[in-house]
Amino acid sequence: MTKETRILIAMQKSGRLSEKSLELFKQSGIVINNGKRQLLYRIPELPIDILFVRDDDIPMLVSEGTCDLGIVGSNVFKEVELSKKDEEFNAAHFFSLGFAKCRLSLAVPEHFDFHSPQSIDGLRIATTYPCILKDFLKKNKLKCEVAVMSGSVEISPHLKISDIICDIVSTGATLVENGMKEAYNIFDSEAIFIRNTKISDEKLKIASKLVSRLDCALIANKSKYVMLNAPKSKIKEITNLLPGSESPTIMPLADENKVAIHAVCSEPVFWDTMEKLKAAGASSILVLPIEKMML
Repeated sequence: MTKETRILIAMQKSGRLSEKSLELFKQSGIVINNGKRQLLYRIPELPIDILFVRDDDIPMLVSEGTCDLGIVGSNVFKEVELSKKDEEFNAAHFFSLGFAKCRLSLAVPEHFDFHSPQSIDGLRIATTYPCILKDFLKKNKLKCEVAVMSGSVEISPHLKISDIICDIVSTGATLVENGMKEAYNIFDSEAIFIRNTKISDEKLKIASKLVSRLDCALIANKSKYVMLNAPKSKIKEITNLLPGSESPTIMPLADENKVAIHAVCSEPVFWDTMEKLKAAGASSILVLPIEKMML
């Protein structure tokens, strides 16, 4: 009997990225019921297994071939990739997931006079991402001392551990609470799929099919189905107002002077868009979420 080929995906065992990943899988028709918090979960309907681990371990698990794929923040992946630049590293970016967006930024005390990266030359910088920071400093020809910390970076200037910091920023609220301000973005991060570069063709085929499903779910999340009635004389004007739509469907109505226009809009449809449509002559405007979509 031939053994079934299955792929193993490393996923963060808890946290925001894990929750978003599980939700995306669910929207793609893959429900992971891991109520018992198993470390290894077998998806019954697909040749896919999920390994729940710490996010910092995911890049190396994929590089070493323990896992075929991994979902991780691009900041974590980049840090590990740079740390292994003089060694064999067999993991690569596979697919961008578009959620868990944040940035790695230089942050300075609120009264610090920052004009450009050259403003920090010669200072001591605390960070949990020394490789990304050193890469930035090298590219900008800056000579700074890097203090590596495992957490609570934002308090290091108060403790005289550093002059400024380089840390992950999402809203910036934590910086403000600690008397800091964001000064310069050095790396944009989001959730990404990574893959082992030596994955077999058979496994890559399974992985590509999964990514196709996830991509469709991501597109559906960002899209809306818009239906409205419009005067025949205003078709062009009204269709031009529909954000991100390609070629809308136009159907006749009982009233010979009007048509029904249906369109998939790949950009947000806000209230001001609807008001513009109404002002142009559209009526009975409906904006609906899309559950599933395949291009």
